[in-house]
Amino acid sequence: MHGNSPKSLRQDLLAQRKEFAGSASYAKTQEAIVASLTQLLAKYDAQIQSIALYCPIQDELDLRPALLTWADSKASKVLALPFARPDKHLDFYVWEEGDLLIPSRHGVPEPDPNNPRRPQITPDCILIPCVGWSQSRVGDQTHYWRLGYGGGYFDRTLAQLRKAKPKLLCIGIGFDWQKLDDAQWQAQAHDEPLDAMLTESGLVITC
Repeated sequence: MHGNSPKSLRQDLLAQRKEFAGSASYAKTQEAIVASLTQLLAKYDAQIQSIALYCPIQDELDLRPALLTWADSKASKVLALPFARPDKHLDFYVWEEGDLLIPSRHGVPEPDPNNPRRPQITPDCILIPCVGWSQSRVGDQTHYWRLGYGGGYFDRTLAQLRKAKPKLLCIGIGFDWQKLDDAQWQAQAHDEPLDAMLTESGLVITC
């Protein structure tokens, strides 16, 4: 049973993720998610030319090998990493394997925003790791929601980027067991919905 606050819920979920990452079933689960990601990239090949990924921390799923393979498939494909600004918004900068990354104040490896060879971009797709996630239905539409680390960076950033790029595709990355019910956690008014959720069961898109 989780605690009754978002903080204790996060602590419980992070502890479970650490344990899961060391389990025998982890590798198979990772393979299933990577396979679904590869299918997604093939399906949306024309729509997605640039993807913002993440450097995994605290046992987050590492999708970098699969995405580097995708980026190498065509010269037009680009990867980017987030940089956390002091105002708690994210900027995205082009990333290539081997680039020097700088730890943020939260310990997250980030690109150097002053690197002239790696411009800032607005990606077509953003992959967002989840500590937990949930879904809700309003009328005939299903929404997916992300429980993160509590900083609000992604919510602020998505609210801003979606105004300039309405077709931006935001996909949560997580595991089936991280799904939360309303008794455990409910999205707040400031939370930005995800366009899709990718787990070992496959990809589910808002419909």
